[in-house]
Amino acid sequence: MPESRFQRTLAAIDAVNAGDPNVIRVNGVERPKELAHAEMVSRWLENLAPNASESLKLAGRAHHLERWVLPRSQSPDGRKGYLDWRRKLQQHHSQVAGRILTEAGYPESVIKRVQDILQKKNLKRAPEAQAFEDSRCLVFLEPHLPDVAARLASDKMVDVLRLTLPKMSPEGRRAALAIELAPEDRELLERAIEATAQS
Repeated sequence: MPESRFQRTLAAIDAVNAGDPNVIRVNGVERPKELAHAEMVSRWLENLAPNASESLKLAGRAHHLERWVLPRSQSPDGRKGYLDWRRKLQQHHSQVAGRILTEAGYPESVIKRVQDILQKKNLKRAPEAQAFEDSRCLVFLEPHLPDVAARLASDKMVDVLRLTLPKMSPEGRRAALAIELAPEDRELLERAIEATAQS
């Protein structure tokens, strides 16, 4: 049975992300970082949005497309520099995804929808965009929370989590609590959720 356009496009996105020189260890195996992240986002979307549109699934797979070509070190320090860097990343992910989707023969309407999701347009008013954001946040929590927590004091880690949690829907936060974590990491997450609910 021949591959569908959707499957071919996912493969094209994965082929780009396989070029990431950065690696992470997933289930004991080193993988190109953004390739692994893209696969994780796809899995979370299957869980959170089982009826997701093809546009959302494509955006999820492309969410950090070629992220490594724009390292944080190229932008100024501080919050303004960070926000500028994030904006440039979103534009880059959107442009590269648009090129891949155009080459795959997708109509302009699908390309624009994927690019809108990647650039987080109408995030709170668009259920699909919120599922996208939830999945991205869960990918930060699932493989990276223990590593980040090991480097930061507990109160600082709670502050970091309190910046992430407001981006998530109630469904996303419930999914976060279902992640298998060490007791000390789960305590940090629960503290952050409680503090977020009280603020």
